[in-house]
Amino acid sequence: MTRPTSEPTVEVTHGGSPGRERDHRRGKRRGRGGGAEQSMVPDADFTSYYGRPIVKAAPWEHDIAYYLFTGGVAAGSSLLAAGADLTGRPGLRRVARLGSLGGLLASIGFLVHDLGRPSRFLNMLRVAKLTSPMSVGTWILSIHGPFAALASAAELAGMLPSRWQGGPVRLLLAAGRPAGLAGALTAPPVAAYTAVLLADTATPAWHAAHEDLPFVFCGSAAAASGGLGLLGSPLAEAGPARAFAVGGALVELAAERRMERAMGLSAETLHHGVAGRWVRASITLTVAGAVGAVAGRRSRALSAVSGAALMAGSLCTRMGVFEAGIASARDPKYTVVPQRERLERGEPVRHHE
Repeated sequence: MTRPTSEPTVEVTHGGSPGRERDHRRGKRRGRGGGAEQSMVPDADFTSYYGRPIVKAAPWEHDIAYYLFTGGVAAGSSLLAAGADLTGRPGLRRVARLGSLGGLLASIGFLVHDLGRPSRFLNMLRVAKLTSPMSVGTWILSIHGPFAALASAAELAGMLPSRWQGGPVRLLLAAGRPAGLAGALTAPPVAAYTAVLLADTATPAWHAAHEDLPFVFCGSAAAASGGLGLLGSPLAEAGPARAFAVGGALVELAAERRMERAMGLSAETLHHGVAGRWVRASITLTVAGAVGAVAGRRSRALSAVSGAALMAGSLCTRMGVFEAGIASARDPKYTVVPQRERLERGEPVRHHE
């Protein structure tokens, strides 16, 4: 996965006579008396040399969107599993640990598939570059993975018949709790670093969301992993999963609203086209899942349905953010207009632009 690069900014011009100020966003001119006049010039057409996008779109397929989702499930499930272990909820612990292992394996699979071959993932471990979110994220995932895998292996070993639980199996069982706690400590960076990875690119919608996207992704990860706990754990042990799911959903929804306000013009991409459909589905499923989780405290069926809705909503969130970024890179407007607005306010254009 290479960081998308930007191409030279083009100049967008507007016609009109000298001495008149043109408001390119509202399509009006202001005369000498300050009153609004009907525009005599068409709105600017944001194009670039030979019709090429100003910002090069990320060369990523949907594998990366799935990677964002499964990594979040793996991280959130590790936290939930550690809490279940410490509070004596073996059913919830089992579901969360196995869910963490499944999410981790799936995320690595999606990442390797996008890279093309496994050796490229291993090559990223040859150096540690603190200024590169991809390098830092690779190391975070590599540190978290073994602990989560060991805790999950201990859970599987505990499901063996008692006559087979001697010797090495007993040692593995003893390592389950320490490994699970270590996995929980390294889980939050796993859930958050993917947001930093997207925001560190020149893609307009992703970069404009850099302050709030980590909160959206962490809340989404908690909602999804809590939903998995509701889906698979016994009703009597599902309390922490319910709280995790509802809390994560509330954080995700609140952070999304704040993110949209901070994104400016780029927030349009979250409401139109493919990205808009994913985002609307995400909000609907997340709200329905959170309400169902609260209402289903005494219903195993309603808890399971709510958990599935929360997981689906989390996936839709990642897909919506991914598609919005791709759309913003393809339309020069989302690069040019924010640049011009910053220049009008006397702010410098950032280096990546």
